Amino acid sequence: MRRRLRENGLALVLFGIFAVVLVGQSLAGWAAYNAEERDHGQPPVGYARYLTTGHFVEAVFENWESEFLQMGAYVVLTALLVQKGSPESKGLGGPEAVDADPRAHRRDKDAPWPVRRGGRALRLYEHSLSLALLALFAASFALHVAGGAAAYNHEQALHGGDPVSVLGFLATPQLWFQSLQNWQSEFLSVGVLVALSVYLRERGSPESKPVHAPHRQTGEG
Repeated sequence: MRRRLRENGLALVLFGIFAVVLVGQSLAGWAAYNAEERDHGQPPVGYARYLTTGHFVEAVFENWESEFLQMGAYVVLTALLVQKGSPESKGLGGPEAVDADPRAHRRDKDAPWPVRRGGRALRLYEHSLSLALLALFAASFALHVAGGAAAYNHEQALHGGDPVSVLGFLATPQLWFQSLQNWQSEFLSVGVLVALSVYLRERGSPESKPVHAPHRQTGEG
C-alpha cells in the first residue's frame, strides 16, 4: 500500500486538493446563492438542491471547459511546434522518441494493446491523449451552456424577463464573456510557463531544466 501511494502520489494529491476545493466552492456558492434568493424575496434552497442549480453547474463547468481546452491545445501544439530553450518543448535537432512510429513496436510484449493490435485502434490510440482532453472540453462546454441557460433563465424570472432555450443561450454575450475570460487566462498561464522555463529553474521539478543547464538547452536535456 505504501509503495502504491508513493507511486501515485502526484495524482492522489492533485485529486485530493481538487475535491477539497470543489466542496469549498459548493459551500461558498450555496451561501451566495441563498443570499441572493433572500434579496429577491425567495426562500433559500438546501445544499443538495443547490448542487443541481444552474448557478453551481455553470460555475463549475465554465472553469473545467477552459482547463481541458488549454491542455488539449497544448498537447497538440507541443507535437507540432518548438520553443528554443524551453523544457516544455521537443528539441530542435529533429525527430525524438515521441515521434517514433509505433507500428515498428507491434511485436513488443509490453506495448499497449492498441499498438499490438494495429489498424484503427492504433490510429485512435496514437492521438488518444489530445482526443480525450478535447472530448472533455466539449462535454464541459455543453454542460456550461446547459447550466448557464438555467442560471440565465432563473435571473430572468427574478427580474420579469423572458427565458431562452439552451441553443438560444449560445447567442448571448454572457456565455462568450464567461468562456473567453477563462480561455485567455489559461493560454496566458501556459505561455508564461513556456517562456519563464527558458530562463528560470525549479530544482527537482520535471517541468524545469536542470539548474545548471544553459538557457539555450531545449527539451528535457
